[in-house]
Amino acid sequence: MRAFVKPAPLPPSAPASLAGSSPRAANDVSSAGPAGLTRRARSRRIIAVGGGKGGIGKSMVSANLGVALAQAGHKVLLVDADLGGANLHTCLGVGPPEATLSDFLRRGKANLEEVMVSTGVPGLSLIAGAQDSLDAANLKYAQKQKLLRTLLSQTTADYLILDLGAGTSFNTLDLFLIADHGLLVVLPEPTSVENAYRFVKAAFFRMLQQTEARYGIQDLVESALSTREGGLRTLHDVVEQVRRKAPSDAERLERELAAFRVHLVVNQARTDADEKVGAAMVSAWKKFFGIDMDDLGALRYDDEAWRAVRKRKPVLIERPDSPVAQGLQRIAARILTLDGPSPESAIP
Repeated sequence: MRAFVKPAPLPPSAPASLAGSSPRAANDVSSAGPAGLTRRARSRRIIAVGGGKGGIGKSMVSANLGVALAQAGHKVLLVDADLGGANLHTCLGVGPPEATLSDFLRRGKANLEEVMVSTGVPGLSLIAGAQDSLDAANLKYAQKQKLLRTLLSQTTADYLILDLGAGTSFNTLDLFLIADHGLLVVLPEPTSVENAYRFVKAAFFRMLQQTEARYGIQDLVESALSTREGGLRTLHDVVEQVRRKAPSDAERLERELAAFRVHLVVNQARTDADEKVGAAMVSAWKKFFGIDMDDLGALRYDDEAWRAVRKRKPVLIERPDSPVAQGLQRIAARILTLDGPSPESAIP
């Protein structure tokens, strides 16, 4: 995805991240992970886990996805980016850390390594979220830019997982947009589905705002953001308006915006119909907005999930044989499949 800082548009077939690589050494042996999550060399990847509302399981998905990728032999760094309601450390059974993201952003810590803590899971580290002030969620512009630049240039992990806050604040959207994989967690409930659509639309329009100067489409973005009758509503609308002025710009813009591709995770599916909510959302988004979306799968409602949370342990550690744990393993495997081997691994 990485819309926030993109030096040049990439063709649709290009890998989402070309920001460097740090493949694990061939002789780096670690504990075997779940079936299907085999370790292989790859470039660094950023995964952002967001959602339109709170209480939908973003932190549970983030924590266990980190565990699954670490068990597969990857070096993983979890970042609690829910700046106003940090609790990822609790999901992992880590006590309140002495150093948090606030220390990096506000107290002059030079790099992320200085605020990283161990989770007890081999290969998995954590940066706890800000907890110490009423304005923790309200980053200043310079602080946000520092965080974005640092995350994009990090070299400490194969996978960087951002557990985002709920809602559509600019801080949340900008963190979501720098990711190679933007995961959107949704419950199979009308209110959650509605908020999920609102989140995706807000992220897409935020992406438009970040590209408008390069393409001279400020007036089109204003129209897209407008709620008045006749305002632009789809990717096709925006591109066609640009095409009338500059066909070459329209082609580049279309390629760039087509890279905006959200991955859905349906949580707490209780019925077979619930498991199909993701596919229905993908179809509706494509029909009404003209952009592709991926359905990564559904996690069945499972009492083991909340039991693990109450014990302050990831369900993949507490009950790896449970249905929800197996669902999380499948989602992790699909992300690895989406990434494929890194460019380096293809070199003879």
